Amino acid sequence: MSVEKVSCLIIGSGPAGYTAAIYASRAGLKPVLYQGSQPGGQLMITNDVENFPGYPDGIMGPQMMEDLQKQAARFGTDIRFGMATAVDFSGHTHKVTIDEKLVIEATTVIISTGASAKWLGLPSEARLNGNGVSACAVCDGFFFRNQDVAIVGAGDTACEEASYLAKLCKKVYMIVRKEEMRASKIMQKRVLHTPNIEVLFNTSTEEILGDQLVSGARVVNSVTGEKRVLDVTGFFVAIGHQPNTAIFSEWIDMDDHGYIKTIPGTTKTNVEGVFACGDAQDNVYRQAVTAAGTGCMAALDAERYLAAVEAAEVEK
Repeated sequence: MSVEKVSCLIIGSGPAGYTAAIYASRAGLKPVLYQGSQPGGQLMITNDVENFPGYPDGIMGPQMMEDLQKQAARFGTDIRFGMATAVDFSGHTHKVTIDEKLVIEATTVIISTGASAKWLGLPSEARLNGNGVSACAVCDGFFFRNQDVAIVGAGDTACEEASYLAKLCKKVYMIVRKEEMRASKIMQKRVLHTPNIEVLFNTSTEEILGDQLVSGARVVNSVTGEKRVLDVTGFFVAIGHQPNTAIFSEWIDMDDHGYIKTIPGTTKTNVEGVFACGDAQDNVYRQAVTAAGTGCMAALDAERYLAAVEAAEVEK
């Protein structure tokens, strides 16, 4: 297996990874970035992005990621196709295997592997993803103003997103699989006391309707067996996210859900020289702009770490 030495390796290519690359390149770190299994991250399946600063008319998600990639490349980032398949953070030099055939030995590693939304697994859900089906109410709720929508989920995030949608939409159907929610009592109370939110307990989604765009959702009550078609134009899935961090679990401290723990106010992990940014370490905000912000932080943290390492070597 061949070996390559670099000073800064970036794993992942969403807003966090590309922003880290822009800053690292401008700082002269000569970063190498591997795009991973989904180049561009979750924004590649997002149509209109209207809440990222600097785009007054909005921008298509894939176009935005192409722009970020070009900007990173412009400053000298070595952008490559490939996926990290193994890591060894036991020594001072961090070893990352790419596609099981190349070992990168890096002084610093920036993890920006993101998180993936959990889906119901319906064929119609996948077919209409980005065309009325969304996993982010804060991102896409604006497009459904004064319309009827449905949201699936029973936790705090689902309640928060249902409340957010209720401010924009005429009617919000909240589809809860069991007879009760698992959200905190205060969040449940907020939802249950919002007039235009109707909670459907013991209910599952059979199919999302529509040819090109969402036109409804067929649901079934698990107790009575009754089926019903909800006349909605938007369908939101809020059943959680799965951070793409499993490969690092042997070395990096994580919370119970797999999100990487960082030292507050920094992107530093428990391993010196390894930094984490974006949705891989953010289970609260999960926005493109916050991911980009932590990408900047990670590059600056990596730059300072490398400067400290070089200074220590000079003293020797």
